[in-house]
Amino acid sequence: MKPQSFIFMGRYGSGKGTQSQLLINAIKQKLAGDSCLYVQTGQEFRNYFNEDTYTAKLTKKTIESGELMPEYMCVYMWGRLIAENYTGKEHLVFDGTPRKLLESQMIEGLFPYYGLEKPWVIYLDVEHGEAINRLSLRAKTSNRVDDGKEELETRKIAYERDIIPSIEYYRNSSAVNFLDIDGERSIEEIHADIVKKVGLA
Repeated sequence: MKPQSFIFMGRYGSGKGTQSQLLINAIKQKLAGDSCLYVQTGQEFRNYFNEDTYTAKLTKKTIESGELMPEYMCVYMWGRLIAENYTGKEHLVFDGTPRKLLESQMIEGLFPYYGLEKPWVIYLDVEHGEAINRLSLRAKTSNRVDDGKEELETRKIAYERDIIPSIEYYRNSSAVNFLDIDGERSIEEIHADIVKKVGLA
């Protein structure tokens, strides 16, 4: 299969990371020999916290408060990762990127630049209440400081203000293959739905 691109979007706690990893495993199993470049901007930022710079400290403060990073920093993170690691052979899997509308528009230029086909935008639709339940379970084991009550309320506001417009932009865009996935089912049901719709079943 020619390299494909997959963008996972959705609310905090919607299972983007879990479904991204399951898709990567499915690609490796179905298409023996194919590899994936996993673009997980949130983890890239958390790694960046360890750098001793003023920007790294601001980044840590912003993310731990539940706010979204400015677009230029997000583009810097995934742009650098791809520029340094992509060989033109891997499938690209984006986890939680892009978020804001401008970043969503900017990332579109990446695919034709690398000669890639239209990306799959996989939107995991989960209501706020269900997301909170999932994150409360995660908080017990992950020590994620951005999963606190105040931080989650800030993330809810940021999601409705910034991420929903990006989702609607992609939903109405002819430049992507948009999948609206019911994210409130079991992990296995969601994964089976995704691989079927992207042609990996």
